[in-house]
Amino acid sequence: MGKKVLMFGWEFPPHNSGGLGTACLGITKSLSKKKTKVTFVLPKKIEGAESFLRIVSPETPYISFYSVDSPLSPYLDGKKYESYSTKGDSVYGRSLYEEVSRYSDFGWYIAGKEDFDVIHAHEWLSFGAGIKAKERSGKPFIAHIHATEFDRTGGEGINPRVYAIEKRGMEMADRVVAVSNLTKSIVVKHYGIPEEKVEVVHNGVEFEEEEGEFREVSKMKEHGKKMVLFVGRITLQKGPDYFIRAAKRVCEVCRDTFFVISGSGDMQCQMMEQVAREGLSDRVFFTGFMRGEKLRSLYRSADLFVMPSVSEPFGITPLESLINGTPVLISKQSGSSEVLMHALKVDFWDIDDMANKMICALNYDSLNRCLKENGRREVFSINWDKTADKLIKIYNNL
Repeated sequence: MGKKVLMFGWEFPPHNSGGLGTACLGITKSLSKKKTKVTFVLPKKIEGAESFLRIVSPETPYISFYSVDSPLSPYLDGKKYESYSTKGDSVYGRSLYEEVSRYSDFGWYIAGKEDFDVIHAHEWLSFGAGIKAKERSGKPFIAHIHATEFDRTGGEGINPRVYAIEKRGMEMADRVVAVSNLTKSIVVKHYGIPEEKVEVVHNGVEFEEEEGEFREVSKMKEHGKKMVLFVGRITLQKGPDYFIRAAKRVCEVCRDTFFVISGSGDMQCQMMEQVAREGLSDRVFFTGFMRGEKLRSLYRSADLFVMPSVSEPFGITPLESLINGTPVLISKQSGSSEVLMHALKVDFWDIDDMANKMICALNYDSLNRCLKENGRREVFSINWDKTADKLIKIYNNL
């Protein structure tokens, strides 16, 4: 029997709206296969639930879940939290930070009920719970950094309260896990964490063989049109505005190319307005947030996937694209650029370079085929089992 891990996170499929949930699923699944028992504490409001609900899945006997009755969800800010929380109900904190504190106290409670060897917390909303569990149990605590406040805000206008929670979590942790060398450099430079305390553990991707098609896209492809795909939250960090500006230049050269933006976020209305201003309403299509077979079908239908992130700690979507046979163009400001050699790379702000590389990948079949075949071969070695092996080594060392 391997180590027993008490893990705190704030999204897990199907209750997820971004890459953090995908990462938590990949990590716990691979840890489970390696006989590491994970108890996952998820702050997700469940209608009719008591103060907590425990679910043990027979498919994954080494993973148990505690689901805290809380309105905390990914990518919340203070105003959004206030609109989601139950008004006048003393169960919920009156502010986002009060609710984070309430979740932290639950960490103390769980630590008194569970048998575990190590504490593993993902992201700032979970760090308080990890610290409380450490204080009660005396067990070692790992803070896993998937994104920092500098990534989420593009480095400008960071929220000092979020920054303070992140910093304290890293300082209290016995080990900090960063998803890339890029993230490690931010943690060391901006948070003052000793370099030797930070371990880099890259994310992975899961291979799935289901087949399917996205009918609307397929119809356009049947008419000889080529498709460029963006998948991600439509927010500053992901660079959707740069994607649309580059799309405008590609459209001037490639008449039979259209663009699909799959995701949702606070910049969605702004991006739709930008598309209209640029006269691209018949060339750029928004699908909303997609998951499962519909998303995999989009990947398979695309001729090129583009991730123009301003600051991307890792970025799982390019790996998902390559697994589904579509070549990728990614920003140099991403952690996945550290592990993907067979990918086109650009600075997110260089619209000319981005557009030129899109045009080349669309027009030169030999280049597209080379990127597709070598990229797909390469991505099979970037898997969650490797991630789990590195985490187990960290658990054992602690």
